[in-house]
Amino acid sequence: MSDDRYGDLETLDLEYPVWDRCFTVAPLVLVGTIDPAGMPDLAPKHMALPLGWDNYFGFVCTPSHATFRNVERTRSFTVTYPRHTDVVATSLTAAPRCEDRKPIVGALERIIEGFGSNALIAGRIVAAHVDPAALRSSDRDDADILLEVPQLAYLYPGRFAVIDATQAFPFPTGMSY
Repeated sequence: MSDDRYGDLETLDLEYPVWDRCFTVAPLVLVGTIDPAGMPDLAPKHMALPLGWDNYFGFVCTPSHATFRNVERTRSFTVTYPRHTDVVATSLTAAPRCEDRKPIVGALERIIEGFGSNALIAGRIVAAHVDPAALRSSDRDDADILLEVPQLAYLYPGRFAVIDATQAFPFPTGMSY
């Protein structure tokens, strides 16, 4: 074995998306929109994230998807973090839609195109709700919260994980998240 622990890295062909060649971890969320007929339209998304430290959220979508067109038309969307026990129901949201309604909680800030066939949809959070058991507070240990309310993660491509055990990150002195 070589002393150079990175000496045997494989160079990937950038003609193909690198994301198909290794696992990446991301939250699995449901983005809710309203279709032109006024019906709810839910779509599972894993390229989704907070945008900075303020109340902004974004997700990647393509203009060929109804979710993109609905957000562009209504200027709003919802984001739901499904429970780890809801992975099958979350997957089924990509199927034809049901008739229950959700309030819109995201206000469109901007759509940034130019990521190949995709765009980043960025919104401002205008309302938020959380299961009290999942709410972080100074009098509860984060590890205990995750044991009680495990988080659902998507491992692209095609896998999921339930996160119920974690360790504190070893930040250097003076640095925080």
